[in-house]
Amino acid sequence: MNKKLGALALLGASAVVLGGCAGGTGGTPEEAAETGDLTVWLVGTDTPDTARDYLKDTFEAENEGWTLTVEEKTWADTSETYVAALSSSDSPDVVEVGNTQALGFIDQGLFLDISDIQGDLGGDDLLPGLVDAGTYDGSFYAAPYYAGGRIVFYSPQIVTGELPTTLDEYVANGIAMTTDTVSGIYAPGKDWYNALAYVWAHGGEIAVQDGDEWDAQFSSEESLAGLTQLQEVYLNATNAPADGDEADPQVPFCAGEIGYLSAPGWVKWSILAPADAENPGCPDTYGADLAAFPLPGMTAGETAPIFAGGSNVAIAQKSSSPEMAQAALEIMLSEGYQKLLAEGGLTPGLISAAQYLPDDAITQAQATALANSKFTPMSPNWGEVEKALIIPDALVAIAQGGDVEQIATELDEAIEAILND
Repeated sequence: MNKKLGALALLGASAVVLGGCAGGTGGTPEEAAETGDLTVWLVGTDTPDTARDYLKDTFEAENEGWTLTVEEKTWADTSETYVAALSSSDSPDVVEVGNTQALGFIDQGLFLDISDIQGDLGGDDLLPGLVDAGTYDGSFYAAPYYAGGRIVFYSPQIVTGELPTTLDEYVANGIAMTTDTVSGIYAPGKDWYNALAYVWAHGGEIAVQDGDEWDAQFSSEESLAGLTQLQEVYLNATNAPADGDEADPQVPFCAGEIGYLSAPGWVKWSILAPADAENPGCPDTYGADLAAFPLPGMTAGETAPIFAGGSNVAIAQKSSSPEMAQAALEIMLSEGYQKLLAEGGLTPGLISAAQYLPDDAITQAQATALANSKFTPMSPNWGEVEKALIIPDALVAIAQGGDVEQIATELDEAIEAILND
């Protein structure tokens, strides 16, 4: 079996089947106008320019008289800004959302039901984990776009000696490497994606469903063990700001200020960006011999469970041109477009496009890491938990030396109040 495809299959197997009430119903798209402009919202810089150009050029070549505009949004926009826009009469046509956010938008009726074109978009060739993220009550609303997993980057110029085989060794090595100017482990307090790995590695959970109720688990014995170890990292293995987030980690990495950097696989391209680029990397210094490994688990030979990140793409329920939006979506799920995502280091939503992933150690490390991945609770209210920022706020308090059990208990109460509302 192709190793990359095997890892992707495992990623899909780890997904949880969604359930719940029906989202937006959607209707049969009306006949497209002869001319117009289609608006596509993409988040951040992860989608390479080659793919953006391919989408625009292909769409306009295939649909004479139409133009396509790609607008770049931030992840901060994917809450109130998205809801307001998708609810308005001036809605964008196609939007990218995080895989953990899709269910919330579907539940609000903001996405068009695209079950009838699931086969045209790839059918069984679509990444199963992200198919589940975009499926609600048996209907398909948001197609897989790309997936990504966190791996531990390092530069041999900073990190020497044997690599860690367990999470305990990883933390110990990080502490040993830390100086006034170097973070053995780069761990800003608000980076909850990386924090989850410590909780999951110790056997903890975010929340579990008991009948119709959600039971938050950060204060469980297992989760507390993970959070306590994470606090050790915050206090003894990092100089990252306690109130900082995971944005632009290539900046301190390229300054030689990081030993271990746990970040999505696509951060490779930020580190290797030309030194004269608008957002420069360090291909000739700390990126010259860039290497990476999956975060180790509690037992040697095992990886720690990581958050399976990624994005889905959907057609807005209020798109004024749903038929043309469908045409754009089909291009985004085509082999030509998905190949460009893969070549950029993004695990493509189209399984067959995985053959175009770079055949290097970093990409293989990400595939291995994704084989042991988990998701956030599959509740329509999960997006409200993220929007409330209660997990990052709790982690900041832990990073500042607060009482772990008290913070975790209060966090559980806040999560349950939202999920069980």
